[in-house]
Amino acid sequence: MIPYMDLYEQVDADFTRASRRARLRAAVARIRREHTSNRLLSFDDVRRELVANNRLHLGTRVVEVDEIVGSVGRWRDFFDRSFLPARTSMAERWKRIDRAFQRGEDLPPVELYEVGEAYFVVDGHHRVSVARYHDVPTVEAAVTKVHPKLSAAPVPIISKSKLTA
Repeated sequence: MIPYMDLYEQVDADFTRASRRARLRAAVARIRREHTSNRLLSFDDVRRELVANNRLHLGTRVVEVDEIVGSVGRWRDFFDRSFLPARTSMAERWKRIDRAFQRGEDLPPVELYEVGEAYFVVDGHHRVSVARYHDVPTVEAAVTKVHPKLSAAPVPIISKSKLTA
């Protein structure tokens, strides 16, 4: 018989498992001396490399969670490459989002920048983290496409396979 777990116990257990996974992934990355492979990609670094400053708001779309690979601004601080919580200080907010998810409440769309075939979180890091933890395949997102500056030379397209390699 499986013991009953109330919502608050379930959410605590979810955060504990998620943060434990993040610590394990960080330890494996340190052992392999691949610290940077466990970090989210920085939108600013990608934008500078591609000289991408032109933006076009595309509206609300459904986006595959696996295509979200980085962050605008928070890429180093709070989440690992899999959007698992890297700090226990974020527990309350993460648990609040997880509780809303468990209750089936509607959450606002996340805000993303799209560059090539990859997405970067502007707002909604915790929502993406909870969605990834629960293996949710898609999220609703307000998407802004970021285009590279027009040039004579072709600009390489960023694809998920190139970003995870």
